[in-house]
Amino acid sequence: MGKIPRSLRSAIPSTSFIKKAPSIPTEIPNPQQQQQPHYFPKKPSKRNSQLSKKPQETQTPQPHRSPFKTPSLNEAKKLFNSFISTTKSLQMDGLRLHNSFLKSYTSISTLDDSISLLNHMIKSLPSLSPDRSTYHVLLSQSCKEPDSSLSSAQKVLNLMVNNGFEPNQVTVDVAVRSLCSVGKVEDAVLLVKEFSSKHSKPDTFTYNFLVKCLCKSRILNNVYSFIDEMKNSFDINPDLVTYTILIDNVCNAKNIREADRLVGVLKECGLKPDAFVYNTIMKGYCMLNKGIEAVRIYKQMKEEGVEPDLVTYNTLIFGLSKCGRVIEAKKFLKVMVESGQFPDAVTYTSLMNGMCREGDVLGAMALLGEMELEGCSPNSCTYNTLLHGFCKGRMLNKGIELYELMKKGGMQLEAASYATFVRALCREGRVAEAYEVFDYAVESKSLTDVAAYTTLESTLKWLKKAREQGLAVYCWWEISTRFHWPTKKHQTEYKPLMATNGGFGETRRAMAA
Repeated sequence: MGKIPRSLRSAIPSTSFIKKAPSIPTEIPNPQQQQQPHYFPKKPSKRNSQLSKKPQETQTPQPHRSPFKTPSLNEAKKLFNSFISTTKSLQMDGLRLHNSFLKSYTSISTLDDSISLLNHMIKSLPSLSPDRSTYHVLLSQSCKEPDSSLSSAQKVLNLMVNNGFEPNQVTVDVAVRSLCSVGKVEDAVLLVKEFSSKHSKPDTFTYNFLVKCLCKSRILNNVYSFIDEMKNSFDINPDLVTYTILIDNVCNAKNIREADRLVGVLKECGLKPDAFVYNTIMKGYCMLNKGIEAVRIYKQMKEEGVEPDLVTYNTLIFGLSKCGRVIEAKKFLKVMVESGQFPDAVTYTSLMNGMCREGDVLGAMALLGEMELEGCSPNSCTYNTLLHGFCKGRMLNKGIELYELMKKGGMQLEAASYATFVRALCREGRVAEAYEVFDYAVESKSLTDVAAYTTLESTLKWLKKAREQGLAVYCWWEISTRFHWPTKKHQTEYKPLMATNGGFGETRRAMAA
């Protein structure tokens, strides 16, 4: 994006409330390089993944193309025969190639045809010896079959056992993840119970994955019943990750009292809450605009010897800024720096949002300057926050200049900043510019077409009502006749769609009446 133009920084106070701690290194650490909890890994950003590539590796890899054009079994057999007749080095990693060949066919065929193809592969190539992973390919396909029972999965499991491969924990994981991927969570529960009693218990990763899926599809009491049954019948105890999943689920449902109870149960089981557990509870309080409770959790962390991390401070600053306690949020920003945690774009943007809510847009711009001095680059959310603040603070010219900078950088508009910006332009009688913003929002796919249309339509209706009350700058009739469909594109593309959706056509009919 580059730096903010000097014209946007005019009349901005240069006061700084962030003091550099002597322990902070001169080189800015990358937050993505910090160790993340193994149970909720953070996906690497697109920017970091691109920077880590070598110049010769920056080309976009070609997507995998299946060799099969139709699900015909005869065609698949002919293709395999051609494959083994032309491939010379079959002994080198041959099983992996054949498993990949079989997997490609399972993606478009039925289970019975896939088993038939495997039998043909073994018969045509006696040196081919399927292993457990080969049958896992078939098991994954069987779990995704559209039948309402587990008969297909049982068929593959019997085939595995008959060929000397007893199901193990990997088998359980393949079956559970395949079933849950197509919404068969209840079948996954039944299969896990059957495996636990006859073959192999699931490992902690599979167990916690299933608990997480159950939290999305079952009521909380049913999830607790499953956990109790696995504990009493198969001696599978919930661990720290399990309780973290449960706490996150009840916090998302704004049931903070249950989250506190689960922390107590967790401690009774001899487990110690970590930073991730406390961060999850803090997030729940912030969703309820209870910043003071988030501070209480922070103090509790410190008392119990749990060191706050970057997410802790970001959550705390966000919650305090959201509920109007910006002064306290600024204090924790200082504490964050002094503790050795380097603020990132989320930290600064959260604080800017709180400052803009209080009308201190110039202070937010000053913070943006300090953010850049510290080497932290603003992101799309940062610019949208400032754009929203400029419009709310009746600083439209600054907002337009910032919007042009966003447009130059190809940034998308968020729904709230787009609506506020369009309304601010219409309030000042700059309807043609509002249409231009509307066009950019649609072309950049910032919003769906319907959402962009609806926002602009409601704004124009609001402008008409303001004109009737003597508040509008321009005459509504003059605006509607001069700017209602200012370009040929609006006339040919947008107007018919809005008319069919009760949009501007309805507005004009109401005006004519």
